[in-house]
Amino acid sequence: MPPNNRPELVLASQSPYRRALLEKLGLRVRCRPADIDESPLPQETPAKTALRLAEEKARALAPYEPNALIIAGDQLAELDGNALGKPLTTANARDQLSRCSGKSVVFHTALCLLNSATGQSRQLIDPVVVNFRPLSRTYIDAYLEKEDVLDCAGSFKCEGLGICLFESIQANDPNTLQGLPLIQLITLLQAENYSLF
Repeated sequence: MPPNNRPELVLASQSPYRRALLEKLGLRVRCRPADIDESPLPQETPAKTALRLAEEKARALAPYEPNALIIAGDQLAELDGNALGKPLTTANARDQLSRCSGKSVVFHTALCLLNSATGQSRQLIDPVVVNFRPLSRTYIDAYLEKEDVLDCAGSFKCEGLGICLFESIQANDPNTLQGLPLIQLITLLQAENYSLF
């Protein structure tokens, strides 16, 4: 058990982006990915899918982490009512960015904090609206040559050159677009009597 008898923090992910955000707060966290089926259910909205997957990731780890606060997240982008996942290929990334050109995309970032000792789960969705600039094919190709975004929902990295693709971002927390709403996480940790100080 960590010092002061506090439960260990476990991140239900191998995401280097989420881990870096937690380390920014000085939190000592162990990463352990959850093996779940991430397919959306029929008629499920992107927001509901993200929320369900975040909780399923946390609960999948609970039997293996009996005295931990398990942090799990999921993020899905929504354009014109349809989900945008990770592109996985350059052609898919080009297509996604072309469809986002000049439009608003909502990023549904879900967060779940599960106390595996008590079974208490706290979940939330923190949406971010990204307004894209008009993007030419040349501009998109130049961006994709500079930055590897194949594992990023929406085909960009806002913490890097991806910021050049946007006209504006509407968010409650600047970290949410990177995959983890830290302001909300701090609130959930406080509800579990886990202080950062």
